[in-house]
Amino acid sequence: MPPPSAPSDVPWVSASDLAEQVYCPRALWYRHHPPDFPASGAAERSAERGARYHARALSAVQRRESIGPALPLALLLLGLLLLVALLLSGAV
Repeated sequence: MPPPSAPSDVPWVSASDLAEQVYCPRALWYRHHPPDFPASGAAERSAERGARYHARALSAVQRRESIGPALPLALLLLGLLLLVALLLSGAV
């Protein structure tokens, strides 16, 4: 729903529209301009494969982002432990 001060001929853009534009511009375009004909079975299967691909890609990115800060910290701690072990053993 447009705000009271917006002219009626200007389309209103929501935050979810912006998020969808960033995620997949074509999906946003099709949501605002649906085709005039029904999709074929092949097109529906292709769309399902595309949705599964996007879901897998997004989950992989989220997984990497959640692991990201922990991995450098773990490597740093491992390096410090090795350095302490070397110093205590007298090898350095």
